[in-house]
Amino acid sequence: MLDASPTRHLDVLIVGAGLSGIGAAHHLQERLPGKSYAILEARDDLGGTWDLFRYPGIRSDSDMHTLGYRFRPWAEGRSLADGRSILDYVRRAAEEDGITRRIRFGHRVVRAEWSTDDARWEVDAIGPGGTEVRFTCGFLSVCSGYYRYDRGFTPEFEGVERFSGRVIHPQHWPDDVDCAGKRVVVIGSGATAVTLVPALAREAATVTMLQRSPTYIVSLPGEDPIARALDRVLPARAVSTIVRWKNVLLQMLVYRLARRRPNLVRSLVRRGVERRLPDGFDVDTHFEPRYDPWDQRLCLVPDGDLFEAISAGTAAVVTDRIESFTEDGLLLESGRELQADLIITATGLNLLFLGGMEIVVDGAVIDPSRTLTYKGMMLSGVPNMAFTIGYTNASWTLKADLVAEYTCRLIEHMDERGYASCVPEEPAATVDEVPLIDFNSGYVLRSLDEMPKQGSEPPWRLRQNYPVDLRELRHGPVDDGTMRFSRRSAPERAAARAAA
Repeated sequence: MLDASPTRHLDVLIVGAGLSGIGAAHHLQERLPGKSYAILEARDDLGGTWDLFRYPGIRSDSDMHTLGYRFRPWAEGRSLADGRSILDYVRRAAEEDGITRRIRFGHRVVRAEWSTDDARWEVDAIGPGGTEVRFTCGFLSVCSGYYRYDRGFTPEFEGVERFSGRVIHPQHWPDDVDCAGKRVVVIGSGATAVTLVPALAREAATVTMLQRSPTYIVSLPGEDPIARALDRVLPARAVSTIVRWKNVLLQMLVYRLARRRPNLVRSLVRRGVERRLPDGFDVDTHFEPRYDPWDQRLCLVPDGDLFEAISAGTAAVVTDRIESFTEDGLLLESGRELQADLIITATGLNLLFLGGMEIVVDGAVIDPSRTLTYKGMMLSGVPNMAFTIGYTNASWTLKADLVAEYTCRLIEHMDERGYASCVPEEPAATVDEVPLIDFNSGYVLRSLDEMPKQGSEPPWRLRQNYPVDLRELRHGPVDDGTMRFSRRSAPERAAARAAA
């Protein structure tokens, strides 16, 4: 067990015990085994998103051959795996690597202050029972993602208090929900909605997906046929590497094609939808988005389960806007009424950068929205701190693994040369500011003003390109002319001379 004293110094402090945090701990242990570290996790269990979300049907929206760790290949058959399987996978990785005992659960980080004189962070957290706990560390690795865990996004609905049934946000799914025989309306058309609808349709009397506008939805096989074929002739690790790169390159191809020839991709997606739905289904109204492919993330459905539920008549799609809630359901702007016993607001998420912690550098509070991201993982002017934001056009873990590897390389470089701190220099005036995330999804647009910016030129650009990031973060120079390294401060050097 970790030392239970209220203040403890560590070489590295990791914030968050989800996919990113467990991966960061693995890389740190493997590459720098002599470093002391701990993980602070605000929740009472590890797993992050996969422990938080408990709604029916919860599953990955990326294939597990790329969402899984490179160092621990995904070995199960399902390519789009259910949430419980993913959580078990993360737990096994943490337990077998001895990482679980390094986690302090119930510790929510609220503030981190850097001292240049001491070359260290003081990190304040609220522990179990509201106790205040302070840690110090040489390097801070923030792996808290960018979703706000305590509150999902729900618009202001007129008359919601009149509804006699139950209203639930999927992010806060209660254990006592029974959908059997009930009329259910799911408000939304994103990844959560398209997951919920077919899962609920197995028990509910009726399930209606009510959307303001359509989303691009693509059906993929639940099991990767190439992986299944290769499993018969090749070792598991070789299969994992081949399938991982096959999926990476396929994701890149689709994304680039969507950006360069959006009408072609739009047509291909539409044909796939038409093949899955009954003749005469109104695809134009319900599955023809107004935006181009990859302006928002594509939604994946395993084996076309959403389309199967619609074809079987156990689920329906309505494209309309809500006028108000009524006692028995929803009144739509078209005048149509949807009766419901249960309404699920799959209306999105709220973003929260760095878990909402306050960042202070030498007494000055840092406003993240006034900083630029360096290599998509550090902030300009903020020393000895990395953060993890995954790809929007590919699996989160692809980038998380690279960030963890680069962080280890950076710390190793500092140790070898006697540096105590590193900080990305402020960019030149010729570098223009660009929004961090190039998406027009509602959850992104609502929070962009609070997020840091990216720059128009490397190394300030947040690339959505795994092979380029692989070359730069795994093999590129650490001392690239932008990162400023410093040795121990003058007071520390004086103290060391006096002690000698």
